[in-house]
Amino acid sequence: MLEKIEELLREVQQFQSQNKEEIEKFRIAFIGKKGSVTELFEKFKEVPNDQKKEFGQKINALKQAVTHKIEELKKEISDEKIEKKIDLTRPGFPQELGSRHPVNIVKNRIIEIFKSIGFVVADGPEVEDDWHNFTALNLPEYHPARDMQDTFFIEKDPDVLLRTHTSSVQIRYMENNKPPMRILSPGRVFRNEAISSRSHCIFHQIEGLYIDKEVSFADLKQTIQYFTTQLFGKSQIRMRPSYFPFTEPSAEVDVYWGLNSETDYRITKGTGWLEIMGCGMVDPAVLKNVNIDPEEYSGFAFGMGIERIVMLLYQMSDIRMLFENDIRMLEQFKQL
Repeated sequence: MLEKIEELLREVQQFQSQNKEEIEKFRIAFIGKKGSVTELFEKFKEVPNDQKKEFGQKINALKQAVTHKIEELKKEISDEKIEKKIDLTRPGFPQELGSRHPVNIVKNRIIEIFKSIGFVVADGPEVEDDWHNFTALNLPEYHPARDMQDTFFIEKDPDVLLRTHTSSVQIRYMENNKPPMRILSPGRVFRNEAISSRSHCIFHQIEGLYIDKEVSFADLKQTIQYFTTQLFGKSQIRMRPSYFPFTEPSAEVDVYWGLNSETDYRITKGTGWLEIMGCGMVDPAVLKNVNIDPEEYSGFAFGMGIERIVMLLYQMSDIRMLFENDIRMLEQFKQL
């Protein structure tokens, strides 16, 4: 009987298969209910007492060998499947890089330029009240200039509205801080402009404010000139008289774009000049509204639509390209 066990052990050691069905047949043949190992345990009762110890050890060793062989073969099958599914020698799949929206790219660039000359970023709520959005900015109730901005008012409370410009951030900052101050206020603004297919009710502005003693219009001009040189690479600017309720005097800023290409002729209408922003000296009435003495302090403010700057820098012909989230357009702005 010991010889039979040795023969079965050699058979177990020699067995090899990568087939699940064959491995299962092997298991049944040895440790199934009618398997060879099971039969040996049943015959154990007939073994003389002086041989039971050796016989028992041999049967246990055989059973362990069968169990180990089955586990080993199943693991090989599992590892082979993994290798078939994933070839670990192949290079990894390329990870798709995300992209920044061109509006964010340009906004961050503008912030960097003004930060280099001491401006800091200030933020404020998009849902505003009438005081901060209009009245404190020298736009009292029934002021005709309010008609220049079609506003989204909250129906339940006519004093609450979606801000029409980020100038409201400047009012809040001046109320809570003392001069000198240099701030930028970028953010979304909301206007109900449905008169043109190119108009959108949500767009982005960035405005700047500088308040200190003896601030002059010359300081404003030099600041704008520095900005246009850094952003566009063009330093030639001109300022045309304009009107804004919260600045006096006020001006529109044009930058000389040039007439080097057909596109330049098209976007400048043959003049070579492009309007980029509005600016002016802060009206003394606005300073009084935020408890800053206009006899001691003066300042300037400027503001621009970020979408317009984006269209100029990237030569886009339609503002809707910035709002449609077309992946083909956005992929051109992937970060390397």
